[in-house]
Amino acid sequence: MTRKFTRAALAAAAFCLATQAMAQDSDHGEALYTQFCATCHGAEAMGDGPLTDLLTTEVPDLHGLSARNDGVFPMLEVIHIIDGRTGVRAHGGPMPVYGDVFSRNGRGDMDYGSVLETRGKILSLAYYLESIQD
Repeated sequence: MTRKFTRAALAAAAFCLATQAMAQDSDHGEALYTQFCATCHGAEAMGDGPLTDLLTTEVPDLHGLSARNDGVFPMLEVIHIIDGRTGVRAHGGPMPVYGDVFSRNGRGDMDYGSVLETRGKILSLAYYLESIQD
């Protein structure tokens, strides 16, 4: 039993390190932004994506998050918005509209590795948003 635990612990540690490195890669965060966020928030994160004309909710300018927060990037708030904890509504449903991709809870059958991968995506995206502040 100790060997199984040790292997599992080593595997989890290796995955955490890989996920942490991935989370700090701004290219990964930018790719996630382009794939999941730009349609509403725009390619330059100015709130002017191609779907804004179809929305009933104003899309925020993500470049000015720090400026609107006395020069400090609101990292925890951004993470909570991405993972759906804040209850921000868009498109008639909770934000984000991509379901389990950024859900803090994910599917009921998610294994530990999937949870870590989801958290890595959220952190990558948040770091990217922090990097583009005015």
